[in-house]
Amino acid sequence: MQQPPPRRKALIVHGGAWDIPVDERPEHERAVRAAVDAGWAVLAAGGEAFEAVVAAVAVLEDEPVLNAGRGAVLNRRGEVELDAGLMDGRRLHVGAVAGVRRLAHPIRAAQAMLRERPVLLYGEGAETFARAAGLDLVEPASLVTPREEERLATWLARERERGEPSPAGGNPADTVGAVALDGEGGIAAGTSTGGTLGKPPGRIGDAPVPGAGYFADHLAGGAATTGHGEAILRHGTARRAVELGREGNNAVDACWLVVRELEDRWGGRGGLVMLGRDGTIGYAFNTPAMAIGWRDDETPETVVAGLTRRG
Repeated sequence: MQQPPPRRKALIVHGGAWDIPVDERPEHERAVRAAVDAGWAVLAAGGEAFEAVVAAVAVLEDEPVLNAGRGAVLNRRGEVELDAGLMDGRRLHVGAVAGVRRLAHPIRAAQAMLRERPVLLYGEGAETFARAAGLDLVEPASLVTPREEERLATWLARERERGEPSPAGGNPADTVGAVALDGEGGIAAGTSTGGTLGKPPGRIGDAPVPGAGYFADHLAGGAATTGHGEAILRHGTARRAVELGREGNNAVDACWLVVRELEDRWGGRGGLVMLGRDGTIGYAFNTPAMAIGWRDDETPETVVAGLTRRG
């Protein structure tokens, strides 16, 4: 009996949506290309979608120019607090961690959480779980970079000059994320972030929350967001995009519809990447730039978008 042809594979990643300085954009492009290469290698070898997402996001967490893992933005006390979430849309499993300070790759801790009863663990509890799962803990100081120390000092100085809290809107909102579709039709989405510059200790944004920062359902599609976390949390941006796909909208239209909603109804800035259940690719953003990279079976090389003009 002749075997049916394999389904279309696809992968899309992002390095964040904000006013990325022009001189940093080549580094953002290099980072998303490397992430696509890592995730695509997993898919090409027959790996599952959630494994490809983890591989891609882990590469982004290693990039100090991005707001995830080492080099993430600092809270008001000068500390890194990292969040990550992952959803396997075939099994509808979710794993997430928040407020971790001793994990270089929070996305791998989220992966370890996929089949656990708790969906999300915070802080020391998440780190204890990760260590028991075989992940190495690092010194928090090893995740702090001079660039982010300088950025925080400037932010705090401006706050003192104004005599009121500094707004987060003009600072990096470059949560990283990925969505993958494997050859068996499985789909997954995941995100990782350091949150917002100068955030109060303990603040949790959209990145580890399923339905807000990420969502995947193999019957409808998958999405990963970035931007103003509080607005994305209220809107439920990722799930909203996937539900629009379920209703028959293609990935491109679904992305633009939710970005307009995010801005018009919730006052949010940001963007998202999405795959339809058939592997169609979509993305949209309402910020000056967003680092995006994608590849599918019909595209032999990684395509990079979002760094030369608005989405």
